Amino acid sequence: MSDMITFIKPDFSFADDRGFLHQLCKDGWKQVNVSQTKQGVKRGGHYHKQTKEAFFIIDGAVNLQLSKGEKKESISVKSGDFFYFSPYVVHSFDFLKDTTMVALYDRPVELPDGSKDIFAAEE
Repeated sequence: MSDMITFIKPDFSFADDRGFLHQLCKDGWKQVNVSQTKQGVKRGGHYHKQTKEAFFIIDGAVNLQLSKGEKKESISVKSGDFFYFSPYVVHSFDFLKDTTMVALYDRPVELPDGSKDIFAAEE
């Protein structure tokens, strides 16, 4: 298994004929975003020095390109997958389908001095 991405499970999941509920966390995440991205779009190409970033794919499919130092890999994720990247893992997203996902951060990416813990990948 990769050391650049860690798959995790929701704290609680329930499904019946009405639909589903996934409790992603009860504690420990400081910033939560929901995004919707169209098929064919590419996002990311950055890393964080301090922030651990998790994603839950509500609906869709994404091909992830990950790198840390000399190590590079590609991983596909889909609806229901829940995972995080540790600091210094460069992550890029290639959206294979229209995708809705939740992003969770263990600390805000906006730092107290007004700067952001977001750094472009070095080419």
